Amino acid sequence: MFKNLFKKFAHVDWIMFLSTLPLLAAGLIAMRSLGTGSNYFFTRQLSWIGISFVIFFAFSLADWRFLKNGRILVILWGIALAILSALLVIGKTIKGAASWFNLSSVAFQPSDPIKILIILILAKYFARRHIEIAHIKHIVVSGLYAMIPTLLVFMQPDAGSAIIFFLIWLGMVMVSGINKKHLALLSLIAIMSFGLSWAYVLKPYQKDRIASFLHPLKDIKGSGYNAAQSVIAVGSGGVLGKGIGYGTQSRLEFLPEHQTDFIFAAFAEEWGLIGVTFIFTFFGILIWRILKMALHGQSNFETFFSLGFAIFLMAHFTVHTGMNIGLMPITGVTIPFMSYGGSHMLTVFAGLGILTGMNKYARHSIRQNDLTGEFVSI
Repeated sequence: MFKNLFKKFAHVDWIMFLSTLPLLAAGLIAMRSLGTGSNYFFTRQLSWIGISFVIFFAFSLADWRFLKNGRILVILWGIALAILSALLVIGKTIKGAASWFNLSSVAFQPSDPIKILIILILAKYFARRHIEIAHIKHIVVSGLYAMIPTLLVFMQPDAGSAIIFFLIWLGMVMVSGINKKHLALLSLIAIMSFGLSWAYVLKPYQKDRIASFLHPLKDIKGSGYNAAQSVIAVGSGGVLGKGIGYGTQSRLEFLPEHQTDFIFAAFAEEWGLIGVTFIFTFFGILIWRILKMALHGQSNFETFFSLGFAIFLMAHFTVHTGMNIGLMPITGVTIPFMSYGGSHMLTVFAGLGILTGMNKYARHSIRQNDLTGEFVSI
């Protein structure tokens, strides 16, 4: 039985999968040490991890080549826009953003799986047009696929998810071979868009977060409180950390949302530089294995999806750690595998499952040309 099971999952990149376990353990240890007796977040996170593993292995067995049908992806994109629009009307408000559907005792955030959908759509688009990507029209069209859901998410308002949507698109455009002149134009447009957003779109509390990032000591008891406490927690961990259960900033509730938005700071306080190095090492191994899959994709579609998913994980990781150490504004972005939350955990392992499913029919010496359908040597 075990022999047949091993053959069934022989295509799984076990180094990739096993590299997630230390990160999951780090998050669970931080949650348990922060518990008040009931360990609510710890036990629920264990359940989400178990469900996520089932999804990962189930998705790894699927043949995802049907997603190369652009019509299917466009239909799913339209459904995603309808869901995000519905959130503006009937969404449950949590932490000031109507980003959730309340399903009995479980709250689900649709923007998480929609990130995977955006990666798939952009992968399909760039796979067919990577040769002529220098034409600005392809940058504009691909931007529409990403920017419309980005605007809907921003209106909730969920600035954190909007930033991740934008970074996914920007990263995939850059790896597709964007013209440097067009990159300069995009930078100019981004600056102008920020100026307009500051004047007409951003809420007062969002402006306060940006102001506190630029001047962290200006309002340390108000808008700058979270950032200040996070930096104190990370710095107080030193090299070896304070020890499990001895993180004063988190255990004494000085550090808010320590199981989600600031779990990196809570972990760093108790484990110090050694623990942080541990996290970066295994996250680096994970990204390395995903990028290796990109090299062996059967076609450009699989390659672009692998690259896009790596960008998605790195965007979450970078923004989360950046805001925890005072290098970025507080936006509520979670860190993959460590932060509490079912929606993001399920999304991440679903994405890994899709990658693994694509790896099942990967070609290690030849790949398929998306335009001609022929296999060519690499």
